[in-house]
Parts: sequence; structure tokens; C-alpha cells
Amino acid sequence: MKNFTFFMCIVLSVVLLFASSEASGLEIASDVFKDGETIPIEFTGKGENSSPPLRWSDVPDGTKSFALVMDDPDAPMGTWVHWVIYNIPEESRSLPEGVPRDFTLENGTLQGINSFRWAGYGGPSPPPGSTHRYFFKLYALDRELELAPGANKGQLMRAIQGNILDRAELVGVFE
Repeated sequence: MKNFTFFMCIVLSVVLLFASSEASGLEIASDVFKDGETIPIEFTGKGENSSPPLRWSDVPDGTKSFALVMDDPDAPMGTWVHWVIYNIPEESRSLPEGVPRDFTLENGTLQGINSFRWAGYGGPSPPPGSTHRYFFKLYALDRELELAPGANKGQLMRAIQGNILDRAELVGVFE
């Protein structure tokens, strides 16, 4: 019996290893900057403060909605949250430039509160002389979330636990 249990543990480990390596197909990109490049000024607090266009592909089967968080881990007072947006419909494959700063969008997408204490996108605006990284983290979820409009990042992250099918990340920088 011990040998059978040991054998089953090895089989399960191999299955999980292959399942996790296949689960990272989701990709996120922008037409205005590439991963690791500078976010154009019009999409920052020093410009028009408009959200950049984003698109994604290789969505896993079973996806029922998407959530996205944009944050800056280089902020002097700890991670600064620039955008919380969730219940993006399953058929969506992009967010347009300049998403309105409404709690509820026309297609039912909901936006949360960022660290600026408003709904929607708040662009990069680091202190003078410092370059910060901005992480756009997209989550493919197996359900629509039961969160009211205006949730913060912590509430969103708790709500998506156990419901993430895949995730993708795009990093932009700004000085």
C-alpha cells in the first residue's frame, strides 16, 4: 500500500507540473508600449492621464470574466494602486484607450477605487528623478465576481482567490 501511495503522489506531481506549465498561455499587450518600455506621457499623470489601450489573447477555456490590476511596487510609501477593473465580460479581448472613470461601464464592467481614491485609471506620476515600474496584471477567471462597484485591490484579490484560470502581466516604466 505504501508503494502505491508513493507512486500515486509521483503521478499527481507530474500531472500538476504539466498542467501548470500549460496554464500560462494568456498574454497581455499594448499597442502604445511594449513590455519593459516607457509608457507614453499621454497615459500618465503628466499628460492626459488616459488609460492605455490593452489587448489580450490565448484565453483559457472556461473563462467567464477578466480582472485587471495596475500597480506600482516602487512607490515610496509602498505599492500604489493605479487601476482596479473587474467583471470584464468573457468575450472581451481588449480595453480601449481612455476607459471612462465610471464605477460601471456600458458593458457591465466594474471599476474599483485606486490609491488616488477615485474610480478608474490613474496614470503614473512618480516623484521627480525616479523611474518606477507599472505592472498591468490580467486575470482570467472562472466566474463573474460578486463584488459591488468600487472594490479596492485587496477586496478584488480576495474575491479572485480560487477562481484564477490564468494570469498575464505587462510592465511599463515611467520617470
